[in-house]
Amino acid sequence: MACSTRIIAVWIFLLHGLITGYPRRRSSESEDIRNCTITPPHLPPTATNTSERLSALRLHMQSHNFSAYIIPATDSHMSEYIGERDKRLSWMTGFTGSSGTGVVTLQKAALFTDSRYWIQAERQMDCNWELQKSIWINSIGQWILQEVSAGERIGLDPFLFSIENWESYNQILEGSDIILVPLEDNLVDQAWGAQRPPPPTNTIYQLNDNFVGSSWQEKISVIRTQMENHGRKPTAVLLSGLEETAWLFNLRGDDIPYTPVFYAYTLLTKTDISLFVNQSRLSKEASQSLVSQCPGPLCVQVEDYNQVSTSVRKYAQQDGVRIWIGTEYTTLGLYREIPLEKLLVEEYSPVMITKAVKNAKEQEMLRAAHVRDAIAVIRYLVWLEKNVPTGSVNEISGARYVDQLRSEEANCKGPSFETISATGLNAALAHYSPSNATARNLTVNEMYLLDSGGQYLDGTTDITRTVHWGEPTDFQKEAYTRVLMGVIDLSRLVFPSRTSGRFVEALARRALWEAGLNYGHGTGHGIGNFLSVHEWPVGFQTNNVPLGKGMFTSIEPGYYQDGEFGIRLEDIAVVVEAKTKYQMSEEPYLTFEVVSLVPYDRNLIDVNLLSSEQIKYINRYYESIREHIGRELQRRKLDEEYLWLEQNTEPLSHTNLLTTSLSTLAVGTLTSTLLPRM
Repeated sequence: MACSTRIIAVWIFLLHGLITGYPRRRSSESEDIRNCTITPPHLPPTATNTSERLSALRLHMQSHNFSAYIIPATDSHMSEYIGERDKRLSWMTGFTGSSGTGVVTLQKAALFTDSRYWIQAERQMDCNWELQKSIWINSIGQWILQEVSAGERIGLDPFLFSIENWESYNQILEGSDIILVPLEDNLVDQAWGAQRPPPPTNTIYQLNDNFVGSSWQEKISVIRTQMENHGRKPTAVLLSGLEETAWLFNLRGDDIPYTPVFYAYTLLTKTDISLFVNQSRLSKEASQSLVSQCPGPLCVQVEDYNQVSTSVRKYAQQDGVRIWIGTEYTTLGLYREIPLEKLLVEEYSPVMITKAVKNAKEQEMLRAAHVRDAIAVIRYLVWLEKNVPTGSVNEISGARYVDQLRSEEANCKGPSFETISATGLNAALAHYSPSNATARNLTVNEMYLLDSGGQYLDGTTDITRTVHWGEPTDFQKEAYTRVLMGVIDLSRLVFPSRTSGRFVEALARRALWEAGLNYGHGTGHGIGNFLSVHEWPVGFQTNNVPLGKGMFTSIEPGYYQDGEFGIRLEDIAVVVEAKTKYQMSEEPYLTFEVVSLVPYDRNLIDVNLLSSEQIKYINRYYESIREHIGRELQRRKLDEEYLWLEQNTEPLSHTNLLTTSLSTLAVGTLTSTLLPRM
C-alpha cells in the first residue's frame, strides 16, 4: 500500500506540472544559489573555487605592502565588453557579469555589483567572497574605510581606472590617511600567470567602401576642423576608446567578443597621425590604405601598441602643445603622462560626438540591417510557435537557433552580444544568459523574453520581444501593456532640438509608475554601424549627450517580477525631424522613427488600457512592418512567415477585444498549444 501511495503521489505531482505549466526542476530553486550560513556551506555547481587564486593574489599584495587591491571589470580602454585576457574580475571571483568591482584585503574579499547581477553572483561565487549590493564608488569607498586602517596602502592598476573614477576614490578616502598606490604591474595578472590567455593575433581588416559612410581621410579632416574651431585650440587629440580608432580609420578586428574592434590608440595632431597597434596584424589592404598618402598630413605612422605612453609623454614635452582627451575612455595611466597645463579635458573626444551622428549613408545602412534582422527574428518566432508546445525547446537551443537564423542573413558577422533567452523566473533577471546549469524548457504556460542582436557589415542591431503562447494572467497582461505604453509614449514624443534624453526618459516609465511598477535599468543606449551594441554617448542617462538628428538609440522599458517572470520591449529608433503645426524656432523639433520591425505580442496586449493615440501609433507601426518586412518575406517566398506577419499586424481597436494572436491556427499549432493544459 505504501508503494502504491507513493506512485499515486508521483502521478499527481506530474499531472499538477502539466496543468500549471511549471517545468520540472532539476532541484529546488534554493540549490541554484550559494548558502554560506551553514556548515559546510552549500555551493551550486556553477560556483568557482577561488581559494588558490586569492592566496596567490595576497602573496603579491604582501610583497608590495598593500592592505587591499581593487579589481575593476574593464580593460585599458574602458571597454564595456572585454576580451578573455582582460577578464581579471571574472577569473578572481567566478562572476561573469559585465559590471562589477572587486576589492581584496588580506582578510576579506568583496564583489560590488548592481541589481541586474545579484542572483547571478550568488550562483557563481564561492564563500570566499561577500556580495555588496551596490556598484557606486561611494559604497566601495565606505567599505574600504571600514576594512583598511589609516596609513595603509591600497593598490590598483592605473590603466584600468578612468580619470573620473580615480578622482572619485581620492575624494572618498581624503582625510583617512589611506594611500592609493597606482602600480602598472597588475597583480591579478601575476597571480593568473601562464594560464592567462595570450594577446589576440587575428587580422585587422579594412571595411569595404560599400560599408562606410565616409573615407577615413574625410573623417580626419572633420576632426581637425573641430580642433581648429575649438576655443582652446588643441594641437592634438588622444583617442583611447577602441571604437574611436576603429571608426576613424574604417578598420575592424575581432579582439573583443561581439564587438568588431581591436586594441589600439590614436594620437592625431594638426600635421601627423600616429596609430599605436600591432602592425603585423594589419591586413595588406589596411596597411596600404594608411600609407597611401605618405608623406603628408594624411600619412599614418604605425607605432607599436606598447609605445603609446612613451610617445604621448614625448609629444607632451614639446612647447605650445595641448592634448584633447575625453574622460570617459582615457585611463589614469595615460593621463599621468601629460602635464596638467598641456591638457584639454572634456567628457568626450570629438570622435565620440561625431561618430554618434550618423550621416545619410550610415542611416541607410542601419535601416537595411534592421530589415534583415527582423526577418531572422520573425522566422524564429514562427519556429517557436510550432515547437514550444512539443516541449523540444529550451533556453539554450532557442538562443542557438536565433543566432543561426541571423547568420544566414547577408552581411552578418555574428551576434552583437550574448543572446538573452529567458523563460519564466529566469526572465526576471534583466541580463540573464542561459547556461547548462540554469537553462529551462520553454513552455506555453510561461512568458519568454528574447533580447538579441546581430553584427552586420552595414549595421549593428538589438531588439527585445516578450511573448506568451498560452493564457497569461491579468497582471501579466497589464504589466506587458504598460511596458508597451512606455515604448509608444517615448517613441512618438516630439521634442525641441538639443533635448537631453534624461529629461524625457520618464515617459517610458509613466504608465508603469501609475500602477506602482518600475524597472531598475536604463531606458536606452546608442548603437553603432558594425561597432558596439551599446554606443556611447547617446541614451537617456544623466551623462548622455543631448539628442540630435541622425542619432540612433534603443528604447527599452521593462518590468520584472522577481522569481516569476520578466518583460522587456526594445526597439531601435533614429532621431528625425518632426512635422509640427508651427515652427517657432530656427531649429526644427525632433522625434523618433523606429527601425526595429517586429510586431509585439497580441496575446499580451490589453487593448482597453491603450489610448486611441497609442492604438493609432501601433497601427501605423504595423503598416510600416507590412510594407518593409512583408514585401521582403514575399520576395523570399517565406509564405508561412508572411501569413504569420499578416495576422500579427492586423489593426488594433477598442471594439476588437480579441487581441490574442490567431497565427497558431495558420501554422497548425492550436491543438499542440492546448495539450499541456489538458
